Formats: sequence, C-alpha cells, structure tokens
Amino acid sequence: MTFAATRPAGTKPEIYAELARQARGLFEGERDVIANAANLAALIWLGLTGINWIGFYFLKDGELVLGPFQGKPACVRIAMGEGVCGTAAERRKTLIVPDVAEFPGHIACDADSRSEIVVPLIHEGRLIGVLDCDAPVRGRFDEADRAGFENLAELWLKASRLV
Repeated sequence: MTFAATRPAGTKPEIYAELARQARGLFEGERDVIANAANLAALIWLGLTGINWIGFYFLKDGELVLGPFQGKPACVRIAMGEGVCGTAAERRKTLIVPDVAEFPGHIACDADSRSEIVVPLIHEGRLIGVLDCDAPVRGRFDEADRAGFENLAELWLKASRLV
C-alpha cells in the first residue's frame, strides 16, 4: 500500500481530525501492534509542528519499554511512577506538562524538551503503555492537543491486536 501523509492545516481540532482520518487509512486491514505504532508515530511526526519527539512506551514486566518513535534516541526503560511517562501510566490519566523543568522527577531524555503530553494506553482495563510527545517550547500542549492525542491513541488501540 502506498500512503502519502500530508501536513494538515487549520485549527488544532481540524489538524487532529485530519490526522485521525489519515490514521484510519493507515490502520485499515492492519492489526499488528508494532506496525500500527510505527505508522502512527511517523504520521504525528510529519503532521504536527513544534514537536521534537513522539513515540510509544509499552508496559513489559512492570516497566515502560521504548517502542516505535520519531526523534532523537530516547530512554529505553522508565519505571512506573517515574518521570512524566511513568506518572501518567501509574495514574492512568493523560498528563500535560507545560514546563518539564517544574515536573518533580522529570526524566530528561532530550535536553531540548520543554513541554510534554503523555496519554496512557488502556485496553479492557489493562495498561498497555503510553503515547508520549515532547516539544522544544514551553506550553506547546493544551486541551485541544489532549483531545486530539486521546482520539489518536483510541484509534490505535481499536486497530491493533492487543491480546
């Protein structure tokens, strides 16, 4: 299958709606967790401006382990409850951190990151991992980003074979 992702334009809700449309196209007929995670990370990387890292961490043996991503090399393992990713996973709640320097225990995988959003991936009550996105500017993420990322994460969860 050939797929030409385009960078959407418009308001944040319009951009996320277009990314969701493209994600549904990428996921059509594909159930593999890693393939779908890789394609979603690439789609978000190409579709959003002002970010410097996007990717997945999967829960394995009680810790978060790096999955498909776009950006600089990243921390491979994150303990539950540690950093923004581990805290979002433990709380099972999306976290938006406007300034990572003010987040207690922030793990600086990329010194250029200034803000972050992390969405827990939960399937049938079970934590699968997190979708993490960093930006090199403070305050990059807001409620429109929360809604957009949570929708993209849900599309990934529904498309992927998680059992």
